[in-house]
Amino acid sequence: IEQLVSQCDGFLVTGGHDVDPERYGEAAGPKTVKLCKARDRMEERLIPSVIAADKPLLGICRGIQVINAVLGGTLWQDLPRQRPSDVEHHGQPPYDQPVHVARVLPGTPLAACVGAGELPVNSYHHQALRDVAPSLSVMAEAADGVVEAVWRPASRFLWAVQWHPEFAHRVDEPSRKIFSALVEAAREG
Repeated sequence: IEQLVSQCDGFLVTGGHDVDPERYGEAAGPKTVKLCKARDRMEERLIPSVIAADKPLLGICRGIQVINAVLGGTLWQDLPRQRPSDVEHHGQPPYDQPVHVARVLPGTPLAACVGAGELPVNSYHHQALRDVAPSLSVMAEAADGVVEAVWRPASRFLWAVQWHPEFAHRVDEPSRKIFSALVEAAREG
């Protein structure tokens, strides 16, 4: 891990499996089924190393969830069961199309990047941040209060989003701007 961190200019923690609830002190619920404990262990070591080296880090979907868990936050294991709402967080194909709107908070790095206010996002998840880790600050929320983006003020660049800019970058300027911000932060390092 240390060699990898020293050789790379920036990091992207992608979507994928559910985060194992053991990471934040809970037993797995009935809808928490797709786990990859080896990936959890690797990212549990990688994320603090990237932070210690102050390398740029962007989390996407599972990425925001595992970053939050590693830094001391908790998750909703299954939004439809534990926190029902009228906001659809689990979109259907095509995945580059918006599913709901996130409200980007003014004064945040994300607002400086894509603008404050309503941002259509392409959600595809059933887990989400419940208790935000103490070192993270919220940058965007859905209309139902679900956290959609966070950043770590003490880091040069640590952002994480709940939606999928990697699916939408070809058709969505804000998605391209998020990746450009990561690349620019990696260049500056």
